[in-house]
Amino acid sequence: MVGEQSAAIFGHSDPRILDILQKVGREGLNLGGPNQYEARLAEVVCNRFPSMEQVRFCNSGTEANLFALSTARAFTGRSKIMAFSGGYHGGLLTFPNGPGPLNVPIPTVLASFNDVSQTHDLLERNAADLAAVIVEPMMGGAGCLPPAQEFLTMLRHSCNRNSIVLIYDEVMTSRLGPSGMQGRLGIQPDLTTLGKYIGGGMNFGAFGGRRDLMERYDPRRPDHWIHAGTFNNNVLTMAAGTLGLTEIFTPEAAVTLNESGDRLRAMLNDAASKRNLPVTVTGIGSLMNIHFARPPIATPTDLAKTRSALKSLLHLDFLLNGIYIARRGFIALSLPIGTDDLAYAVSTFEAFLDRWAELILDEA
Repeated sequence: MVGEQSAAIFGHSDPRILDILQKVGREGLNLGGPNQYEARLAEVVCNRFPSMEQVRFCNSGTEANLFALSTARAFTGRSKIMAFSGGYHGGLLTFPNGPGPLNVPIPTVLASFNDVSQTHDLLERNAADLAAVIVEPMMGGAGCLPPAQEFLTMLRHSCNRNSIVLIYDEVMTSRLGPSGMQGRLGIQPDLTTLGKYIGGGMNFGAFGGRRDLMERYDPRRPDHWIHAGTFNNNVLTMAAGTLGLTEIFTPEAAVTLNESGDRLRAMLNDAASKRNLPVTVTGIGSLMNIHFARPPIATPTDLAKTRSALKSLLHLDFLLNGIYIARRGFIALSLPIGTDDLAYAVSTFEAFLDRWAELILDEA
């Protein structure tokens, strides 16, 4: 149920994905130039995410976020970015308790997710130097923290007012609706980054958005920006991604999968509530995280009251019962998971709560 950290939405070996990989592989693994598969995937992605007027492909979500930030910095001529404590935008853009030691050296203003007044104040005070604000519209790696609508609305308005590029990192959250979280929220970012499952289970990244930003990469311009990469448009990813979005994870399938996730999260929370145990399951749709703490858990600061040792115990208990979730309590549903699988997960969770109730209460 960890779903390859959200990448395996199609399961581990969907026969339709395997068939298309074998077909295009026989035609040539890497063609060294434009191919029909990338044109089709670009069309599908832009139709699925209307804010992406143009899109470019790369090899990972990390790359996508780096390119999106570089695009914003080059376009605006400003150097700083705003990110959020606890945020994760790839291995070189981590902010657990400040910038990670391996982060790329971009001057960063760190704000608090869902804190409207603090973030607004920081943004306005640094506006003249800010090229971009990058945010997951639901924090994933930080514990599946849903956004407050007024928080994201404030970011949109403040970025508009100060000509700051608003970047939605939807590498994980794009699965939470037919058009991602931006579709659910009705808020359009200037740039969007994608990854994970959209490559059909292959390595994949993409960044795209407003035409005036993305057209700077048009090679017909004498002053165009160069974006190259040997495997950016590899035919395996392009073909698998197109098939995955058009025939498997369709808009209708997105709705169904996220409804299943909402039901599972409700059942897990209900199991803890009936036992009056300090356990909260956060998230939206098919992404969720189990926390050993009472609600509310709305900001990364709230995560300080959760107990990681109990998450590790749950992780091991689930493994012994044939269920794989992330050690941090993260769950990402995939399409092959059915009603019986969900029921088994709930009963296993209930048995865990009953067995370890005293320890859970002692740790509270």
